Amino acid sequence: MVDVATAAGISVETLRKIERGRIPTPAFFTVAALCDAVGLSLDGLSRAVEPQRLSA
Repeated sequence: MVDVATAAGISVETLRKIERGRIPTPAFFTVAALCDAVGLSLDGLSRAVEPQRLSA
């Protein structure tokens, strides 16, 4: 977790809050930085969450 937060340029506490839903809508640039830190494109993220949006 520390490595991902550091690579994304955010604090570990912010990452924890995002994971636990305490920050329900993180800023776009935070999401983009996290994607980059874990090697996921924004297109890949969009494809991964699309089924969840359709069923909500």
